[in-house]
Amino acid sequence: MNGLLICKYLWVAFYLAWLVWALRTKPTRVSEGTSSRLSYMVPVVAAYVLMFTRHAGNAWLQVQLLPDNLWVQALGIAITVAGLAFAVWARIYLGANWSSSVTVKVGHELVRNGPYRWVRHPIYSGLVLAMLGTAVANRQVRGVIAVLLTFVGFTIKSRIEERAMAMTFGSQYEEYSRNTGGILPKLR
Repeated sequence: MNGLLICKYLWVAFYLAWLVWALRTKPTRVSEGTSSRLSYMVPVVAAYVLMFTRHAGNAWLQVQLLPDNLWVQALGIAITVAGLAFAVWARIYLGANWSSSVTVKVGHELVRNGPYRWVRHPIYSGLVLAMLGTAVANRQVRGVIAVLLTFVGFTIKSRIEERAMAMTFGSQYEEYSRNTGGILPKLR
């Protein structure tokens, strides 16, 4: 079984569904600038290139960290599916408020149910988890680096988003922030 190839197909299916969903969002009221968007897109795109490029250049990036066996491959696929499913669940709850960039929509609502009960950015949580699963299926050093780049990119994006949501929802968002985690759940 080629777990990495299966994970690639899962990511392609996920992004195709994501593109279709992007057609059904509310109009944008306020949007971020290009430099803001680049600040998180560069590490995230670098992560995907590193993870899915067939030959990642330097030999040390291709050093095997995990054995090539059925259990490791199955675990990687399962974690990838779980992460993508969590992101989809979050996207369903976010509904027409969603945007690929940091924006405030016309009639934007503060969603605090579903996966938003535990984390303020469950789509990012799911995508980081899915990248971790894909890294397990990849089994190479470059997978670990891709997970770290993904986490860094979404952490940067979440901080930009936090400022926009705090300006939009004020004390309501501050209270929500105190009670929930950002990308990772808060330990209570």
